[in-house]
Amino acid sequence: MKKSIKTKLFIGITSIVVIFVVLLWGLNSTYLEKYYIKQKKNILINASKEIDSIYTGNIEDIYIDLEIIRNTIGANIAIISPNRHVKYTSVGMYAKRAFNSMHTKGIMNINRKYVFTLESDSKLNIDFLALTSILNNEDILILKIPMIAISESANIANKFMIFTGLLAIIIGMIWALIFSKKFTEPVLHLNDITKNMANLDFSKKCIVDTDDEVGQLANNINYLSGELDRAISNLYQENQKLEEDIERKKKIDNMRKEFISSVSHELKTPISLIQGYSEGLKENVMDNEEDKEFYCDVIIDEAKKMDILVKDLLNLSQIESGYFKLEKTKFKICDLVDQTIIKYKNIFDKKNIDLRLDKNYMGNVFADNIRIEQILVNFINNAIDYVDDNNIIKISIYENNDKIGVSIFNSGKPIFKNDIDKIWTSFYKVDKARTREYGGYGLGLSIVRAIQELHNNEYGVLNVENGVKFWFNVDKCL
Repeated sequence: MKKSIKTKLFIGITSIVVIFVVLLWGLNSTYLEKYYIKQKKNILINASKEIDSIYTGNIEDIYIDLEIIRNTIGANIAIISPNRHVKYTSVGMYAKRAFNSMHTKGIMNINRKYVFTLESDSKLNIDFLALTSILNNEDILILKIPMIAISESANIANKFMIFTGLLAIIIGMIWALIFSKKFTEPVLHLNDITKNMANLDFSKKCIVDTDDEVGQLANNINYLSGELDRAISNLYQENQKLEEDIERKKKIDNMRKEFISSVSHELKTPISLIQGYSEGLKENVMDNEEDKEFYCDVIIDEAKKMDILVKDLLNLSQIESGYFKLEKTKFKICDLVDQTIIKYKNIFDKKNIDLRLDKNYMGNVFADNIRIEQILVNFINNAIDYVDDNNIIKISIYENNDKIGVSIFNSGKPIFKNDIDKIWTSFYKVDKARTREYGGYGLGLSIVRAIQELHNNEYGVLNVENGVKFWFNVDKCL
C-alpha cells in the first residue's frame, strides 16, 4: 500500500524525535553518573584549594569557613597533622576511621597533590568518594562525599529524562502531524491541479501564499497551465478551421460536381432541340412556310434560353469568385422600384396582375444600383412565375431598424419547409416542370444570395397568409 507524503513526513519527524530522546536517555544512563563524579571531584579539588589558601595551621581561624564549605558542598571534612593528630573533624568518630583508612591504604605516604579513593563504611553501609590532599603546612586534608547522593541524583535525572522524553515524543508527534499536514497541503493541492491539467482541465489555478520553492512551483504551474490552455485552445481552433476547410472543400467539390451535372443537363435540352430543328431545316422536312417559321422560332427561343443561362452563370461566377467589386452609390430605392416595374408593365397587363405598392420609406439607400435591380428582377420574375389565380403581387418598402427592407409578395401556394433552405442553391427547382415552362434554370435566387452576401445584408423567404413573401435588406443612407 502506497504511503502518502504526509504519512512519510509524519513518520520521519516522529522517528527523529524518538531516536533523539532514546539516544539522550541512553547517554544519560551511561555517562550521567560518571559526569556527576567528575563534577564532584572538581568541587572537592576547588574546596581543597580554598581551604589550603586560608589555612595557616590554626583551626580556630578558619572554623567558620570550614563549616560554610562543609554545608555548601555537603562533604565531611577532616584535617590531620603529620603525626596523626586530628586537628579538625566535621563528625564525631569520623577522624579515627579516616586515619585508620589512610593508614591501611598507605595514603600517609602519598606523593601526589590530590588522591581520590572510593571507601565503604560497613556500619553505615555507605560508600564515599574521598579526596586526600597534603596542605601547604604538611597537614593532611580529607574530604568525603557520600556516593549515594551522586547515584540518587543520576537516577532522579534519568527518571526525569524518561518523563520529559515521553512528553517530548508526544509533543513531537503532535507537532509532526500539524507540520506535515500544513507542509503537504500545498503539495497535495498542486497534485490535484496537475491531475486536472493531465485531463486537459485548465480552469483551476494553484493558490499558494508562500515565497519559497513551493510558491515558485505553484507560479510556474499556473504559467504552464495558462500556456497549455492557450496552446490547446489555438490548436483546437486551428483543428476546427481545418475541419471546416475540409468540410467546405467537400461541399465545394460536391457543388462543383452538381454544378457541372446541372449545367450539362440544362444545356443538353436546348442543344438537342437546336440540333434537331436545325437538321430539319437543312433537310427541308417542313411542308410549308408556317412550319419553317415554327422551326426557326424554336431554335431562336432555345438559343435565348441558353443565352440567359450563360449570362446567369457568368454573373454568379463573377460574384462568388470574390474578385467582383461592388460599385456602391447613393440612390432612391423607390425610384429604382418604379423603374423596374415600368419594364414589367406589359407582362403585368397581359397576365392581369394586381400590382400593389406600399412605400413607407422615400429616402436614399447606399448599395450597388445594378445588383439591387438584379435582385428586384429575380424576385419579380419568381413572383410572376408562381402567382396563383388571384394574381396579386405586392411590393413593399419599409424601415427595418437601421436597414431598409424590400419585400415582394405573390399570392399562391406556400413553399414546403424542406425546400425553403434549398431554394437558394444553384439549379435547385421546387417545380421543375413549371421552371422549364418559364425558361428558368434555378439560378435567380442563387444570384440573390451571392449579391446579398457581398453586401453583408440579410435576405429570406416567408410563407405568409395566402402566399409567399421574399425579402431583402439594403443599407440606409445616413
